[in-house]
Amino acid sequence: MKIQIISLFPEMFKGVLNTSMLWKAQEQKRAEFSYIHLRDYGLGPRKTVDDTPYGGGDGMLLMVEPLHKAILAAKNNAPNARVILLTPRGETFNQAIAKKYADADQDLIFVCGRYEGYDERVTEWVDDFISIGEYVLTGGEVAAMVVIDAIVRLLPGVLGGETSAEIESFSDGKKLEYPHYTRPEVYKDRQVPRVLLSGNHAEITKWREEHRGAH
Repeated sequence: MKIQIISLFPEMFKGVLNTSMLWKAQEQKRAEFSYIHLRDYGLGPRKTVDDTPYGGGDGMLLMVEPLHKAILAAKNNAPNARVILLTPRGETFNQAIAKKYADADQDLIFVCGRYEGYDERVTEWVDDFISIGEYVLTGGEVAAMVVIDAIVRLLPGVLGGETSAEIESFSDGKKLEYPHYTRPEVYKDRQVPRVLLSGNHAEITKWREEHRGAH
C-alpha cells in the first residue's frame, strides 16, 4: 500500500511512521510512506498557501490552487489512489472503516488541513472525508497519524499472528477486549485468575467472553 501525505508539516510524521508496527510494515514492503510538502505548491515568491476567507471571518484558509496541485502530484505517483481529507465534517473513523481500507489494500493520499480550514472547491478532488472525533485539532496531521496507524497494522502479516487483528477490541462489533495477564502469577497479593492457568481452553474462552469490557 502506497501512502502519500500532503501536509505543511511533513516532519511531524517521521517519528511516528518509522517506529513499531509501522516500521515493520515498511520493512515487509506492506506499506510505503512518502510526503508532499504543500508549501512546494504555494503561489508566488513566498510560496503562499493560505488567504483570508471571502465574506469575512477569523483566521486563514488553505487556498484551493496549492491543494489541487499537490493532489495532482500525488495522483501522478499513484493514479488509482483514494484521496482522504481529514476534516471535522467527515465520517467518524472506526475499526470497521480501518478494516475496509486495509482489506482493499489500495493506495491512499491523505490531505492534512491547517488554519481555519480549506477552500471548499478542493473537495471536488477528494474521495473520502474522515474525522477522528468531535473536537478540534490544530491541524490534520495528528488525525492522519491515527488513521494510518489503524489501517496499516491490519495489513496482512504486519501484526504477526494470523488472528491477532480478529480478536482485538472493536473487531467483531463488541466494544472491548477481555482483561490480559502475564507473569508473575501473584503481584502484591493480586492473583492472576485461576482459570487462565488451568490449561482448559474451553473454560478460558468462556471466561474471556464473560469478561469482555471489564475494568
